[in-house]
Amino acid sequence: MTPTMIISIPMLILFFGLMIGVGIACRKHSMSVDNFVLGGRSVGPWLTAFAFGTSYFSAVIFVGYAGQFGWNFGLASTWIGLGNAFIGSLLAWTVLGRRTRVMTQHLGSKTMPDFFEKRYDSKKLKVIASFIVFVFLIPYTASLYNGLSSLFNNVFSVPYWVVVVVMAVLTGVYVIFGGYMATAINDFIQGIIMLVGIITVIAAVLAQNGGFKAACDALNISAQAGPEFTSIFGPNPIFLFFVVMLTSLGTWGLPQMVGKFYSIKDEGAIKKGTIISTVFAVIVAGGCYFLGGFGKLYYNEMAESGFISETGAVMFDKVIPTMLSNLAPIIVALIIVLVLAASMSTLSSLVLTSSSTLTLDVIQPTINKKRKVTEKQSVLIMRLFIVFFIALSAVIAILKDTIWANSVFIAQMMGVSWGALAGAFLAPFLYGLYWKKTTKAAVVASFIFGTGLEIVQLAISVGWLNVSNIPVLSFVFTNSLYSGVFAMVGGLILVPIVSLLSQKTLPSEIESKFSCYDAPVVTNKRDSLG
Repeated sequence: MTPTMIISIPMLILFFGLMIGVGIACRKHSMSVDNFVLGGRSVGPWLTAFAFGTSYFSAVIFVGYAGQFGWNFGLASTWIGLGNAFIGSLLAWTVLGRRTRVMTQHLGSKTMPDFFEKRYDSKKLKVIASFIVFVFLIPYTASLYNGLSSLFNNVFSVPYWVVVVVMAVLTGVYVIFGGYMATAINDFIQGIIMLVGIITVIAAVLAQNGGFKAACDALNISAQAGPEFTSIFGPNPIFLFFVVMLTSLGTWGLPQMVGKFYSIKDEGAIKKGTIISTVFAVIVAGGCYFLGGFGKLYYNEMAESGFISETGAVMFDKVIPTMLSNLAPIIVALIIVLVLAASMSTLSSLVLTSSSTLTLDVIQPTINKKRKVTEKQSVLIMRLFIVFFIALSAVIAILKDTIWANSVFIAQMMGVSWGALAGAFLAPFLYGLYWKKTTKAAVVASFIFGTGLEIVQLAISVGWLNVSNIPVLSFVFTNSLYSGVFAMVGGLILVPIVSLLSQKTLPSEIESKFSCYDAPVVTNKRDSLG
């Protein structure tokens, strides 16, 4: 048994025991639907902010994106992390936080599809939105396991499927027992691990390369990198911009992210949560991409290990594991727990979102036509669907690594999921909070445009469609990052235009729905002059 294994195993046992213990302890807080899904809408700033951050940043970012974009952009990839912090966190909390909390409570909506029904007076919108969530959230969930294989194989030499099953079972246990509250508390613990882990890893990698200045100098003179990899905007500023926009603005339309605002306790929690979430993102996301920026210093090690082919193709998922392979055992053990914590926190958020959406927006209304579903039955159904979603995502992840290893469709389906969800939901949700004239027709248009664009992207990526002879389309569909940004920005333009042309589909009682923002509240003079 290696020194790393000797240190890692007790740390993992402690980590798993803590996660399960929290789930069991929170069981009494998950008996009603409102408590199970939203924590009773009384979650404080620290738990909400860490739940937002840990749902945002998974092992996909630490192992996959940091390796890929750090390799391609150098130190300029740090801009991606800063964009995530200031656009994806600070601006998202500022623009969406308060209004989401106030209107969703006023309307009594518990999920994003439920918001679309009650805000726009349309059950069909709820069903369509639920279908979009189901179709595109499952492959996104399955992609979370990808970052685990390299690290665990290197340290423990265990099959990938064993790692996937263990992670899925343990996550399922504490989410099923404790619901949102257990998820939020465990997210806080996992977030602390991520913060400590990222800072420690960066310090260790820089020390390994002689410090920050020496590492930058080495990158600057490297035959595989050069001065542009230490420049402000890197070798490809346009591509960098699209990566920043998709990974930052996209959070505004993702149901598992926006859902965090439904549960926050009060005004003070929103103010504190905004700051906490932003600082968390600067350290975790900024740190991940900053670390990845030094990836090309390990070009020789990558080539010797066979992670760079004769044609120059790079296995980006191996960049970060290669950087970490020669660090002290205690640091490698900490990294293993970090990656596991990042994956489990995001997985728990996604499966809770998926199960609550399907149960509350599709299954329960269908059953209610025949007989009334009780609170206890609704919670039971959600727990069963949590098992279903975790099992399904785990099976897809395992099959992708074995039988479907060469399946372009599965890989690309995972790639377009984020863009499809954000492209479909961002604009109608944002305008729904702020603009009274947003219509049902405009929401439908955004759903069709966002998902349609990504379905076309999928068809092009797998080779079913060729638009290389059409310059504009070939640029839009360069990859899922480009098309995802166009889906979001296009929706923001499309919704107001369609709304102005379709005022006949304006929802009823719109003034009543927006009256929640005008309700008087009592506050101290230190907060307002009155």
